[in-house]
Amino acid sequence: MDLDDTIVAIATPAGRGGIGVVRIAGSRAREIASPMLRLKHELEPGRAVFGELIEPCGTEVSSVQFPVSNTTAGNSKQETGNSTRIDEVVVTYFAKPHSYTTDDIIEISAHGSPVVLRHIVELCVAASARLAEPGEFTMRAFLNGRIDLTQAEAVRDLIDSQTLYQAKIAAQQLEGALSRRLQPVKQKLVELIAVLEAGIDFAEDDVSVLTDATILERIAAVRQPLEQLAATFAYGKIVHEGLTLAIVGRPNVGKSSLFNRLVERERAIVTATPGTTRDLVSETVAIGGIPIQLVDTAGIRQALDEAESIGIRKSMEALADADLVLVVINVSQPKTAEDDQLLALVESRPVIVVGNKCDLGSSGQWSVASGQTSPIRASALTGEGIAELRTEILRHIGGETGVQAEAGFLTNVRHQGLVQNSLAALDAAADAVNAKVPHEMLLLDLYGALRPLDAITGATTTDDILNLIFSTFCIGK
Repeated sequence: MDLDDTIVAIATPAGRGGIGVVRIAGSRAREIASPMLRLKHELEPGRAVFGELIEPCGTEVSSVQFPVSNTTAGNSKQETGNSTRIDEVVVTYFAKPHSYTTDDIIEISAHGSPVVLRHIVELCVAASARLAEPGEFTMRAFLNGRIDLTQAEAVRDLIDSQTLYQAKIAAQQLEGALSRRLQPVKQKLVELIAVLEAGIDFAEDDVSVLTDATILERIAAVRQPLEQLAATFAYGKIVHEGLTLAIVGRPNVGKSSLFNRLVERERAIVTATPGTTRDLVSETVAIGGIPIQLVDTAGIRQALDEAESIGIRKSMEALADADLVLVVINVSQPKTAEDDQLLALVESRPVIVVGNKCDLGSSGQWSVASGQTSPIRASALTGEGIAELRTEILRHIGGETGVQAEAGFLTNVRHQGLVQNSLAALDAAADAVNAKVPHEMLLLDLYGALRPLDAITGATTTDDILNLIFSTFCIGK
């Protein structure tokens, strides 16, 4: 793409709405927009100006046909001289370099008719603007130094947020939280490289060469914060992508009732007949700001017919695929062999045991394996224990580790892979020091640790990676 072009795109989602925005960015933005606008005041940077969208005189682009009328009151079209009013608009001008892309930007806010918005774009294209590629506005912001790559990716995450907590985390990344956390790590690594380079280049001078012990200490000082950062990915990935929680148990222990209670609506069919649920029922909810896909499964027992057998097989598949398993037991009845088999099946998995129907009393005969916590007493009927269950779900996710209080943790698989590459290179550098490898060779490993960190922020990212990242953006952003 040519960054010298003036580009245009509809910046609001497809469909009809109260307001629609067309964004024009580039050196000719004002020149292109001017003929189609009749404004109450001159454009000033950072100021919204009311005006009219008009049909430029002599234009050949007219995909919208407006009926001719002798009256003007209440109409969206009005003849004035040689120009035709199409709509009332609000125009905002952002002057370079104080704009999102650092180019001149004109944003035209019109009524959200797809026909009118498309016509504005066509008028711009007829005046030599180019249709923007997906993510091109944000790519220009990155290439022009307005934001780094982690902030650019945070823009997409913010747009894709499903919960307010996800939006807050994306906003932190957009403010540069991850870049700020990486900066001192990179600085220490660059300083170590500089000292070793100086020791090689100016060996004849009195530049001191670091001892092996000092080099290892400085490598460890770089490695420790990177390890801490890498450890945040387990929680950050869940924040970014959510997780799947499978609700399993014997028939008629209240799995569907508990599912409905967590979803907070009657999503699954509930009857007193065992085996009502024959297929998987799923719904996504937010617990503590984390999107969690709840999966209600068929009761696990010896199947009585083919349909139930298929349902139980799907339950076992859901159990195997789930990130977290919720085993529901009926604490008002004695434990059965099927309960023991199910608890043994999930013993090695992240699991929460829920003792449902506690409002009916307890048989007092329940215990779980030594590696599992005691059942959380709950009642899907009365709501007792549901708040404690949500808290326990968050604890298993990682909310108790304190990661959620940190600024700048890893939520992106690309970032995680690069941090791991950097750690591997640091390990190789430490091994090289212990093996008395010459510093010229040691520097290769240290540079190998620096490059992945530069790639996180975009300092050394290839064009192919950039195109892959920005192609996932929506057009107009």
